[in-house]
Amino acid sequence: MKTTAIVVALAAAAAWMFAAPPAWASDEKEHAELAKALKDAKVPLERGLSASAKEGKPISAKYEVEDGKLQLSVYTMKGDKFSEVIVDHKTGKVAKTEPITSGDDLAAAEAQREAMAKAKRSLDAAASAAAKENKGFRVVSVMPALKDGHPVADVTLVKGEEWKTVSETLE
Repeated sequence: MKTTAIVVALAAAAAWMFAAPPAWASDEKEHAELAKALKDAKVPLERGLSASAKEGKPISAKYEVEDGKLQLSVYTMKGDKFSEVIVDHKTGKVAKTEPITSGDDLAAAEAQREAMAKAKRSLDAAASAAAKENKGFRVVSVMPALKDGHPVADVTLVKGEEWKTVSETLE
């Protein structure tokens, strides 16, 4: 009887362990997919920030693979309204703008607004500085946050298969 219980417990543990890959494995897969897709991108993220500015103040930006396609997504705010601006990664022109009104996207935009309200430096300046300090790397995302009450931008960069995130002050 005890042996059966142990075998069942071990089988359940093995099923749980192998049911989903660990978080780092999915990050590696996403990184590999994004790095491959970025080869088609002609527009630096910094240019996407500039292009999106006519839709509002940029409060974050990232390259991502959405539904199997590369896109440059910039969150903007105008007054108390938020938008997601998709910038064409080949031309640098705004492809579409959608309001952000609910869910995780709204929560993220509100947190980014709070960080940017204390910022004296733009995300474009932070991303450009990170790119300049990390020769050969490409900026993949720039996300503002408050750390110990101070606004910073976490800038993720890639060169080939090497990834790094650096923190740039927004003060």
